[in-house]
Amino acid sequence: MLQRRWQKWTAGILAAVLVFGIIGYFNRTAIALWGFDTFLSGSVQKKLEKSYQPLEGRPVTEPVSYKEMRPFSLLLLGVDQRKNERGRSDTMIVTVVRPDDGAVLMISIPRDSYVEIPGRSRPDKITHAYAYGEAGLAVQTVEEMFDMHVDHYATINFEGFRNVIDAMGGIRLPIEKDIVNKGAMHEKFIVKAGQQLYNGTDALNFVRYREDAGGDVSRTQRHQIFLNAILDKAAGMDQWAQIPELIDIMGDNFTTDIAPEEMVELGKALLASGSRTIYSHTLKGEGRLLHSNGGGWYYFVEEDDLDKAKGWVDAWLNDSTPLQSLPLPDQYQSKQPVEALSAAQAQANGH
Repeated sequence: MLQRRWQKWTAGILAAVLVFGIIGYFNRTAIALWGFDTFLSGSVQKKLEKSYQPLEGRPVTEPVSYKEMRPFSLLLLGVDQRKNERGRSDTMIVTVVRPDDGAVLMISIPRDSYVEIPGRSRPDKITHAYAYGEAGLAVQTVEEMFDMHVDHYATINFEGFRNVIDAMGGIRLPIEKDIVNKGAMHEKFIVKAGQQLYNGTDALNFVRYREDAGGDVSRTQRHQIFLNAILDKAAGMDQWAQIPELIDIMGDNFTTDIAPEEMVELGKALLASGSRTIYSHTLKGEGRLLHSNGGGWYYFVEEDDLDKAKGWVDAWLNDSTPLQSLPLPDQYQSKQPVEALSAAQAQANGH
């Protein structure tokens, strides 16, 4: 009799585990949101406060619930800043985030692009906008270039990623041939190909490499691959408790005018969407001397390609456009509906 009761009790437990397992599988988004709210929301918001830096003269938006978040634009600035120097924005990415869809469009502007910079007497490389006036002037420059309003900005100092990547256990990078930086005026390093995971130093050197034939465009593509690789790794992390630690490690290497509570709501929105989709494009053009007899080396963006990019941004910011109808950069035209893009896929597509 005792054995029969034990068998029934054990069977009951197994049945309950199975039922809750099935419920958990089909409601893992809800469970993830509950876990985020219960264990992380408050600590993440507190740690993000030191990164909050609104731009002078620009309105501060009121946070909304993740269920009400609309598409917004973000200028992502990747700064290669060392020690106490201001640095330049090696990476400038016009980004449109559609929180409800979990979809992101990223348009990269090559750092040597020849553009008008507000307040300057003549056109210059767009990377100099940050050097002259930090994030505020970089935002103004991009707004004029794209004929748009930039809702938010975020700056990431690549140096700050070194310890973050190590704390995450390394990231995957599609490096098939050794990367060797050996120029007389350049920092010397070698990144070995074929590693399963790359540590923070190797990943940072992957971003900083400057001696390949592709020049500005190739460097921009490596930055995109690098950011995608970090997002891929973060999305696959099982230890939720590590998120506040990673924010701490970033320290002063991350700044934004997105309020901490709004950042938390954004995280919840992307969790609720159940997917992460990233599509990227680098503005086409050519690098050449400003004049045939000299005048500095610049990247001249193709006007037709810039106009296309403006159209993509406008459509993605329109929340009445359904996900399946969003226009995509040319290399993704055959991929409908929008689907997830990993770092490896980005490399395969040349972006």
